[in-house]
Amino acid sequence: MSGGHGHIDGSNKNIAVLIACLAALLAICEMGAKSSQTAVLTEHVEATNTWGFFQAKTIRQTIVRVAAEEVEAQYKTQEMPAAVKEQVAKWKATFDRYENEAGEGRIDLAKSAKAHAAKREVARSAYHMFEYGSAAFQLAIVLCSAAAVTSVMALAFLGGGLGVLGAALMALGFFAPTLLHL
Repeated sequence: MSGGHGHIDGSNKNIAVLIACLAALLAICEMGAKSSQTAVLTEHVEATNTWGFFQAKTIRQTIVRVAAEEVEAQYKTQEMPAAVKEQVAKWKATFDRYENEAGEGRIDLAKSAKAHAAKREVARSAYHMFEYGSAAFQLAIVLCSAAAVTSVMALAFLGGGLGVLGAALMALGFFAPTLLHL
């Protein structure tokens, strides 16, 4: 303020604009963090569900394989009746189907679960970038507020620098979350 007339001097106006910009960037950064956090949870659930389905297929596949092997072992020394051969062939076909079934076979399920886990880790990295960016914006706002009150311009410059750091971290969160591992 200058002269006690309730007017804000030029440097305080600039600091107020800087604080407003930092607050807007903080809001965007927090939105990115929330979105990334939701993606982490969603991809984690998808990966877990897919691995659960994979395990169920593995159990079913093992049961069918053991049944076929057991029957084959029973007829190792004698001729297997045609109906039994047919059943063993069906079990073996079911075993193969569980392994290679389009979209739901063990091979595809494992690939899908790994893909969900990879997406989860990218989202987790983005979340961390956004959180660090948010912290930088918050500290920048505090420092700029202190500069406006104390007229110590070094605090405003330091706050501006932290704002730039926050913007860089936020950009990494949106565009290259795995570039840095903090």
